[in-house]
Amino acid sequence: MNLDDRVLLVDKPPGVTSFAAVRQLRKLAHVRKAGHCGSLDPLATGLLVLCTGVATRLASFFVDLPKEYQARVRFGRATDSYDADGRTTGEAPVPPLGEDVLRQALRRFEGEIDQTPPMVSAVKVQGRRLYELARRGEEVARAARKVMVYRIELVDLGAEHVDIRVRCGRGCYVRSIAHELGEGLGVPAHLEALRRVAIGTFRVERATALEALREAVEGAGRVAPAAVPKGVLGLAE
Repeated sequence: MNLDDRVLLVDKPPGVTSFAAVRQLRKLAHVRKAGHCGSLDPLATGLLVLCTGVATRLASFFVDLPKEYQARVRFGRATDSYDADGRTTGEAPVPPLGEDVLRQALRRFEGEIDQTPPMVSAVKVQGRRLYELARRGEEVARAARKVMVYRIELVDLGAEHVDIRVRCGRGCYVRSIAHELGEGLGVPAHLEALRRVAIGTFRVERATALEALREAVEGAGRVAPAAVPKGVLGLAE
């Protein structure tokens, strides 16, 4: 199966960086030109758009599309990366939190907001990636940036967590929302889980796993064309 000049909708598993997924695709498909259209953190799962060959010219199109996420915010612990993989920077008991209080707190994140990116991020400051500085134990001042949050909804509230759904624009960090939500409520918080479920009209239900792509490529010539996995799109699609 030829994967060159394709757009691939991949359901990324946890523990894999977006760049690692691109490397796997290059090795699997034997293509020289490949890239992703908007990264996902290693902790995160869900829809990752990969492009090969001439399809890489579409990268900016996908990057600019609205994104939709399902997220779990865990209260009681704050971290330097704003997610579960980070170093603990604060802990405190979690007071009772009602749905009305949470909805009101979430409402302030809707619309165009100023957001400070976390230190563990790919944002560049003076030509250096923030995560590179963070690995060296350095912390630098980060300017707040304008980002768009089209909608943020409370899905479920537990004693020490809240599940939310976020539809946002380019450059928005759901990790920062989790951290700042805790600050607004006066309790440490971090992003425990994140899943990207949509990019524009493309949804994760249409995506396939990298392993399924590998099986399809290795089985080329032994499987019928109909066995080509979902999520492999030609430029006309």
